[in-house]
Amino acid sequence: MSTSFTLPDLLSMCSLAGSTNPHYERAARESSAWVDSYNFFADKKRIAFLTGCNELLVSHTYPYADFAQFRTVCDFVNLLFVVDEISDEQNGEDARKTGQIYLNAMRDPEWDDGSRLARMTKEFRGRLSAYAGPACFRRFLVHSAAYVEAVAVEAELRERNEILDVASYEPLRRENSAIRVCFGLFEFALGVDLPDVVFDDPTFMSLYWAAADMVCWANDVYSYNMEQSRGIGGNNIVTVLMHERNVDLQTASDIVGEHFRKLLERFTENKHLLPSWGLAVDAAVAAYVKAMEHWVIGNLVWSFETTRYFGPHYAEVKRTRVVNLRPRIS
Repeated sequence: MSTSFTLPDLLSMCSLAGSTNPHYERAARESSAWVDSYNFFADKKRIAFLTGCNELLVSHTYPYADFAQFRTVCDFVNLLFVVDEISDEQNGEDARKTGQIYLNAMRDPEWDDGSRLARMTKEFRGRLSAYAGPACFRRFLVHSAAYVEAVAVEAELRERNEILDVASYEPLRRENSAIRVCFGLFEFALGVDLPDVVFDDPTFMSLYWAAADMVCWANDVYSYNMEQSRGIGGNNIVTVLMHERNVDLQTASDIVGEHFRKLLERFTENKHLLPSWGLAVDAAVAAYVKAMEHWVIGNLVWSFETTRYFGPHYAEVKRTRVVNLRPRIS
């Protein structure tokens, strides 16, 4: 039985340029206080939220956003944290109900069941709709619905103690990770509204999925220790690989690294193969592609700047890449 494993060196592998948002400190204070005012969590969970540095992730992944847009994205990532933390302890039926509250409040500005989650979501929706273009907002709702359903499916799988194979897990992870709704905020933050024809293009979507999967696979290998200690490690590519391919933890970690390298190669190649949709759309697409790059590298950098995955030893883990497995929390 493994007691530790070595992370793949994704940071050295990834040559994408990172940055941070100059509005981070002010927006982080405001957004964190906004979520905390709803009193969703107490004791350990509240501490985990306040020290999780969600806003720092947004700083790394949306460094180009102006203050209003940046603050709104911070609010959304914190809202996702709330939905994720609540649903992690729910069965499939209850997780679906939780997600439906978020979805109803996003779809209809007049809908309100009186819950804190509904009020919180409605506030976010108001800020989002002030800047998001119609196509961006429509796609965001579609991705939100897929996210809600995928989170409920994840809870059902957890109930049954069922581990998927890679082919079934990957499309589910693309949705329950919320990376598609996070990517859906690029246009909002950039002030553009891409036509649907861009998202219908197979080359663009190959680029898109490569970026999304790099985030998902990296997040899974980084969060594996935390999740296995909480007994929710079934929704993780590391567990899926060990189960499907009958390999040990270290081999699964190595496979993640190799797959990440191939995804990065595909992303880099497809950037140069995109068709043209005219000067204005091409410029918006180029900005969108750059935004995907910020998410990929930003997620990697942030993971070693917070206690979320590696506890207080995150700097040491970054240096050595050695993760000592935590005992299972009873």
